[in-house]
Amino acid sequence: MQHIYIIGSKGIPARYGGYETFVEKLTAGQKSLDIKYHVASRRDNTELSQENDVFEYNGAEIFSIDVPNIGPAQAIAYDIKALQWAIKNAKDIEAEAPIFYILAARIGPFMGKYVKQIHALGGTYLINPDGHEWKRAKWPLPVRKYWKVSEKGMIKHADLVVCDNRKIEEYIQDEYGAFKPATTFIAYGTDTTPSSLNKNDATVENWFHEKNIQENNYYLIVGRFVPENNYETMIREFMKSDSQKDLVIVTNVEKNKFYQKLLQTTSFNQDKRIKFVGTVYDQPLLRYIRENAFAYIHGHEVGGTNPSLLESLSSTQLNLLVDVGFNRDVAHDAAIYWTKENGQLSNGINMADQYSVKQLTENEEKAKKIIFNEYTWEKIINLYERQFLNNGISPFGEFESATKN
Repeated sequence: MQHIYIIGSKGIPARYGGYETFVEKLTAGQKSLDIKYHVASRRDNTELSQENDVFEYNGAEIFSIDVPNIGPAQAIAYDIKALQWAIKNAKDIEAEAPIFYILAARIGPFMGKYVKQIHALGGTYLINPDGHEWKRAKWPLPVRKYWKVSEKGMIKHADLVVCDNRKIEEYIQDEYGAFKPATTFIAYGTDTTPSSLNKNDATVENWFHEKNIQENNYYLIVGRFVPENNYETMIREFMKSDSQKDLVIVTNVEKNKFYQKLLQTTSFNQDKRIKFVGTVYDQPLLRYIRENAFAYIHGHEVGGTNPSLLESLSSTQLNLLVDVGFNRDVAHDAAIYWTKENGQLSNGINMADQYSVKQLTENEEKAKKIIFNEYTWEKIINLYERQFLNNGISPFGEFESATKN
């Protein structure tokens, strides 16, 4: 039995978040009977975690971790405590060649100590560094500096770095070439099943009526309301555009200082097209909203393969993406790209409004083909299982001699 310890997600059942959804899909879609997953879960993640120290979910063993409320350091404490539990458990059950897969690069300064313990067990340490956490504007400068140092430590000690975007893999090789890191690319996945709802469902009718929105007559933005997702540029440029459509923004702005700042700098409340509609946790409804948008605008620029981008490519006929390597690596030529330069996005919106039915159909088909070929959960799960069953080293042969002892 190959034991896999997954650390770094908030846990499953998943309530939100890319890592949480990934772990949910990975465990729910498990095919090999030779794998046993053990997943860390924050005690406050779900009622199951609050009520049980250890429980089964999707066939995986979920272990609950108590974390003190100590601000930004909370995530660091969580990962360390989860890793300690995992190492002890692997030792207790005498797991043969266990794999410790850590999501996000938060505990780099401490990894040297724990990697020695992992290797003493005959185990392997894998890291998924996600995107550039050290670039996120929400963090104060000292925290951003810590994330960069931590990333370096996580890569230095890794037996294998799993990158969900080819541009992240290139960055790891360029930035940390001195460590000769072993890397591999396994993308994030997305659902391709159409929404189970239609326009006559009460849920759909009520939502569109309440928000005063018409199908196929709005541009859509979905994502965390943070500066690095370029909300200011997207809103400002949409206001400059000639579009008669709405801009529908699905996000949580409650008690958000960034929202108030944006309101002052753009006065978007004076443009009736700009509509903040809150969050949508009903997944079939959110899928329907995506499917019936005229176009999707994507401003994420510091992550790897963003889940929201994959969802939009699989469900929305046209996508306007900020022009960074991560996004081009995913969407190729099946999108309109824009920079933060004045007038760029507004011109892209005006151009999109002039697309013919034929252009929209061709673009949609191209985007969905990319998703079907590269980003279905079935494919991603297969790649991960091959990786894990090869003792964590690449099943494709490139890195079999690269593991560091």
